[in-house]
Amino acid sequence: MSGTTPDRRTGPVLGVQIDALGWSQAIDRLAAWATNRQSRTVAICNAHVVVTASRDPDYRAVIDGADMATPDGAPVAWMLRRQGFRDQERISGPDLMWALCQRCERQAIPIYLFGSSPDTLEKLQRRLRQAFPRLSISGAQSPPFRPLTPGEDEQAVASINASNAGVVFVGLGCPKQEIWMAEHRGRVHAVMIGVGAAFDFHAGTVKRAPRWMQQAGLEWLHRLASEPGRLWKRYLVTNTLFVVGALRQLSGR
Repeated sequence: MSGTTPDRRTGPVLGVQIDALGWSQAIDRLAAWATNRQSRTVAICNAHVVVTASRDPDYRAVIDGADMATPDGAPVAWMLRRQGFRDQERISGPDLMWALCQRCERQAIPIYLFGSSPDTLEKLQRRLRQAFPRLSISGAQSPPFRPLTPGEDEQAVASINASNAGVVFVGLGCPKQEIWMAEHRGRVHAVMIGVGAAFDFHAGTVKRAPRWMQQAGLEWLHRLASEPGRLWKRYLVTNTLFVVGALRQLSGR
């Protein structure tokens, strides 16, 4: 079951609709949806997601169709502040996942982990149980990297729904996770949140940037330095495209 969000406020960032909301509002909204087992999709939007969506109409429709699209990444939050949402903070995937797990523990809302590798999922569950002893992790699944067959997909959906999870954290990477969530809206009876690299960060398989770099909007630089061969194009090219797009938007072009 899904529905509308009457008090939702969004602002365009490179033409992509991003939610303007605070941390408490985001967590309260997600917890309410999860308690009612509403089928919702949540996109965590950094500069890479926004640039990709601005250049791909189909992917943009996926992001604009999400029930919540948070401003992950300092540049995205900055663009919302420039549009009048003065106090807009960065709401990142790893931090949102951690805060929501804390709320789910308190409200006895089971969670489900979907994505990444079996080894990462094992380490992630161990870390979450240490941090949140009363958190119910009702299931974890590492799907193959290839597309699932119709039968495998049905089995995955059945497993998630049978677990009675209120929240499904999806760690398939961009844009795969957002597309997967959109395709399963109405079929998965839970709030689906695409958290990207959060699984690796919390599992300890990838080191996250120091807090000062996160606060300074330099987390992307830390990741680029850690995995230059894999991420140079994502950060150098898409960051440049984001700056160009932002200047055009702010100049009214």
